[in-house]
Amino acid sequence: MQNKGKYYLTTAIAYTSGKPHIGNNYEVVLADSIARFKRKEGYDVFFQTGTDEHGQKIELKAQEAGITPQEFVDGVAGTIQGLCDLLHISYDKFIRTTDPDHERQVQKIFKRLYDQGDIYKGAYEGLYCTPCESFWTESQLVDGKCPDCGREVKPAKEEAYFFRMSKYADRLIKHINEHPEFIQPVSRKNEMMNNFLLPGLQDLCVSRTSFKWGIPVDFDDKHVVYVWLDALTNYITGIGYDAEGNSSDRYKKLWPADLHLIGKDIIRFHTIYWPIFLMALGEPLPRQVFGHPWLLMSGGKMSKSKGNVLYADDLVDFFGVDAVRYYVLHEMPYDNDGNVTWELIAERLNSDLANTLGNLVNRTISMSNKYFGGVVADKGVCEEVDADLKNTVTGAYAKVAEKMETLRVADALTEIFGIFKRCNKYIDETEPWVLAKDEAKADRLSTVLYNLVEGIVIGASLLEPYMPETAEKIVEQLNTSLRGFDQLEQFGLYESGTRVTEKPTILFARLDVKDVLQREEEIARAMMEEAGEENAGEGNSGEENSGEQEVIDLAPKAEISYDDFAKMQFQVGEILRCEAVPKSKKLLCSQVRIGSQVKQIVSGIKAHYSPEEMVGKKVMVLVNLKPATLAGVVSEGMLLCAEDADGNLALMAPEKEMPAGAEIC
Repeated sequence: MQNKGKYYLTTAIAYTSGKPHIGNNYEVVLADSIARFKRKEGYDVFFQTGTDEHGQKIELKAQEAGITPQEFVDGVAGTIQGLCDLLHISYDKFIRTTDPDHERQVQKIFKRLYDQGDIYKGAYEGLYCTPCESFWTESQLVDGKCPDCGREVKPAKEEAYFFRMSKYADRLIKHINEHPEFIQPVSRKNEMMNNFLLPGLQDLCVSRTSFKWGIPVDFDDKHVVYVWLDALTNYITGIGYDAEGNSSDRYKKLWPADLHLIGKDIIRFHTIYWPIFLMALGEPLPRQVFGHPWLLMSGGKMSKSKGNVLYADDLVDFFGVDAVRYYVLHEMPYDNDGNVTWELIAERLNSDLANTLGNLVNRTISMSNKYFGGVVADKGVCEEVDADLKNTVTGAYAKVAEKMETLRVADALTEIFGIFKRCNKYIDETEPWVLAKDEAKADRLSTVLYNLVEGIVIGASLLEPYMPETAEKIVEQLNTSLRGFDQLEQFGLYESGTRVTEKPTILFARLDVKDVLQREEEIARAMMEEAGEENAGEGNSGEENSGEQEVIDLAPKAEISYDDFAKMQFQVGEILRCEAVPKSKKLLCSQVRIGSQVKQIVSGIKAHYSPEEMVGKKVMVLVNLKPATLAGVVSEGMLLCAEDADGNLALMAPEKEMPAGAEIC
C-alpha cells in the first residue's frame, strides 16, 4: 500500500504508584489497535507510551517500602511494561520520565521558559491533594474534597515557580474554535471551554519544595519541577526535542503529534496546560486530543480493598490475550463509560468469539476436509445468494476505515464481525450438507466453501489490528497469509486449489459460567486478603477498634398493612442513558429499562452521581408511582436510595446480578 506519511500516536504515561488495572490497560490496547490499523493503511507510524515516575506520592510509597524512589519506580515500570508486552502492544518507544535525556530536556525547557518570562517565582497557598499532586481553591472543591479524585485535601503553603497561563489563554481559545477536531469527543471540548478557559485561567504552579523526588530546577536546587511540566513534555522529549534548538530529525519528522489518546480525567492537562506550554516554546500543537471514557467494574470504580479490581494478567491467564483485547475494545462506548466483569467477558467470548467466529472457521475447515480432502477450489458455479455475501465482505473495509477515522473502534469491530455473521448466514442459505448428497452439485459445493474461505480471510485481515494473534491463527489454518488493506475490496484472491489444515484448532473454547465465577471468587478473595494485610494497623494510631459500626435511628412512621405495601411495585431497572436536567442543580434524568419497557425517571442525586456514573447501573425502582413533572421533565417512577446522617446518598442495587425487570418482593 502507498505510504501515506507519518502518524505519531501517544498514550498518557502511566503513573508508577502501583500496578495498573484493566481500566488503565484499556488505553494502551485502544492505542495499539489504532497504531496497527494505521500501519496497515500505509502510514509510517510511531507509537509512544511509557511511565510517569516522579512526585510526592512516589516518594512516600518508596519510604513505606523501605527502598529508594528509583528502586520503587524501576519495579513498577517493569510491571507496567510487562503488561504492555503481555497484551501485545506494538509500541515503538517506551519512555520513562527518569530517563536521563528526558530529565535534561525538562531542565532546559524550564530554564528557557523562565528566561523568557513565562515562569516566575512566587509562593503558593492552597488546598493540596497528594494523590493528584494538585492545588485547589476552596471554591473548586466538591463537597470539600478534591474535584478530580474525591479524596481529602490538606492546607499547604510553599515557595514555588508559576507559569503565566493567562498570557496564552485567548490564543488557545481561538485555536480551539478554529480547529473543532482538536478536542474529541465534543463533550470534552465544551467542558474545557465552559468550566476552565472562558471563566479565566489562574497561573499554574510548576515547581515544588516540599519533596525531593523530581527533576531538580538546575538554577534553584531547592525546587523540583512539578509533575505536569515534567510528564507532559515526554511527548516531545521522547522523539528528540531540544529546547536549545538542536532537535533531532525524528522530532522534525514526527511533530506535531497526530493523536494524544488519554483518559477523560486528565483532559484538562492535555487540552489547556500542554497546548500553552507548546505555545510558549513556539512549537505547533498536536492535531487531536481524544479523551476516552472509563472502564468500570459493575458500574463503579475498581478498588483493591473491595476485591473488585481486574488485572490484565489474571484475565489473560484465564481468557487469553485476544479475548481480553476484544472485550475492552468492543464493549467501550465512544463517549460513555464501559462496564466489565468476569461474567460479561465470558458471555462475550461465548457468543462472539466461540460461536460467531470460532465455530465459523472450524465448520468451514471441517467441511473442506470432509467433502474435498481439504482442497479449496473455486469452480465458478455461482448463484444469486453469492452476490450479497461478496458485497458484504468487500464493502466492509470502507465501513471499518470510516469508523476508525473518527476513533469509533467498537463500531469498527462490529462491522468486521458483520462479515463473520454474514458467512454463517451463507452456510444456512446454501446448506453444504445438502449439496454434498448430490454428486452433480459437487462443483457448486466447492464454490460455496471457497466463498466461505475467501470471506474468512478478508475478515481475518481486517481483524488483525484488534486481535493479531487470532488473525494469524486463522490464516495459518487456511494455509495463506493476511492481506493488506489494498486487497480487501477484491473477492477471489485466495489461491484456488489450496489445501487447508487437516485438523482445525479451536480458536475459542466455550466457557462454563460456573468455572468463570469460581476463578473470579478465588482472585477476589486473595486480593482482599492482600489488601487486609497491607492495611493492618493503619488508621487507628495503635488504639483498639471497638468493632462498633455507625447506625442511624429514624423516627417511626405510621404502620401500614400488607395490602398497602402490596400496592407498590418494585423492580430491578437498568439505566441505559442519563443526563443532567437543564436549569436544575440537583436533578438527573435517567432512561431506565424495566423488562421490555423503558421509563424516564428524574432523581435529585446530581450532587452524588454524574450522568456517566449512572449508565449501566442496575437499580431498585418504584415502578407504579404516579407520574410527576419535575423542572419541566416528566418522571415515571422513583429510584431507591439510602441516605446517611450527612446526607450522602447511595443507590440501592441488587446484591447479585439480576435481569432488568426482576421483581423485588
